[in-house]
Amino acid sequence: MTTPLRLGLAGLGTVGTGVIRIIQTHANLITARAGRPVTISAVSARDRKRNRGVDLSAYAWEDDPVALARRDDVDVVVEVMGGSDGPAKAATEAAIAAGKDVVTANKALLAHHGQELARQVEAAGTSLRFEAAVAGGIPVIKALTEGLAGNEIKRVMGVMNGTCNYILTRMESAGLPYETVFEEARALGYLEADPSLDVDGIDAGHKLSLLSAIAFGTEVDFDSVELEGIGQISIDDIRHAGNLGFRIKLLGVAQMTGRGLEQRMTPCLVPAQSPLGQLEGGTNMVVLEGDAVGQIVLRGPGAGEGPTASAVMGDVIDIARGVRIPPFGRPASSLTRAIPAKAAVPAPYYLRMTLLDKPGALARIATQLGDAGISIDRMRQYGHSEPTAPVVIVTHRTMRDSIDVALAGFRDTGVVVGEPVAIRIEAV
Repeated sequence: MTTPLRLGLAGLGTVGTGVIRIIQTHANLITARAGRPVTISAVSARDRKRNRGVDLSAYAWEDDPVALARRDDVDVVVEVMGGSDGPAKAATEAAIAAGKDVVTANKALLAHHGQELARQVEAAGTSLRFEAAVAGGIPVIKALTEGLAGNEIKRVMGVMNGTCNYILTRMESAGLPYETVFEEARALGYLEADPSLDVDGIDAGHKLSLLSAIAFGTEVDFDSVELEGIGQISIDDIRHAGNLGFRIKLLGVAQMTGRGLEQRMTPCLVPAQSPLGQLEGGTNMVVLEGDAVGQIVLRGPGAGEGPTASAVMGDVIDIARGVRIPPFGRPASSLTRAIPAKAAVPAPYYLRMTLLDKPGALARIATQLGDAGISIDRMRQYGHSEPTAPVVIVTHRTMRDSIDVALAGFRDTGVVVGEPVAIRIEAV
């Protein structure tokens, strides 16, 4: 019989137990597709006594994931512990140093150390695969590195955090405020232990930085991703967007421009009838635009045991078949350091603010917009209640820098109550 590919599994949480279930359930199918058996030699986790609902009796146990990575009976280390540093990084580097391949679902590790790890892998002649780190079960890494390898990628965009999409669509469907739906998501277990990773766009920003590196041949640069979370989005914004024919999404956009690499993960208004606009609940969607292929849309579950474990096993089976691809689609030594750039493409903006209800208030706002070079497309006053008057403005196409100038000017008018909200309207 062909020699099996032997795995060491570091992490027995949701994804790790999902990998075990797939291997135990589909052993014959995996052998047929991989051309050799795939087995598990050893596992590692923090709590040996915890009941995980899978049979671990056939596997050796290592308390230390670094020791697991160095075992002679392990060919591939599957790292599904999480965390940008600590045991995950140590085990990954130990595996590479020992000449082993690594499959990981750890976007934080790669967003912060991807270039360094890619160089280590290149020097060692091993593989580092991470399909499961971006968009769960959607094979977007494979699409970029293989299926679209003949294209110059023009733009990458998408909804890459299911929790944020759940919150925004739930606010809309139930008419509930952000704070209520946030607590509902926490009770359902949708939020990370540190909720800011989700709602502040950090988790999705990690994913976008990885896709950018592959799409544009650049070193991973998470620190240059413009991040803005969804905490300032109100139920009023959701309703106004709907009335205007839009829906609000936490949208990632990356594109190479003449000014440099633009990477942003921010709330945007998108057309309600577009594929992104129709996306509901915890589903993810990634849109890829290439010069030859045009636009393709990938949609599917962005998290969960089955989808993420499925992505892990796709990488494992590729390794079993002997498929060797550099982590970011080209040699690490050829990846360039991109110049970070702000959004270079003008767009309309949605502005919401509360004004003091007094003569000339709207005129002062219009003057500030005009002084910043911004023209008004639509303006509406709603829910008038003395002594204030809420106002929604949709601008013509403009640059974010001009919007920021106008917002700063609003503070000097003496008629704006609280902080205005400004959201880009994205052409998708």
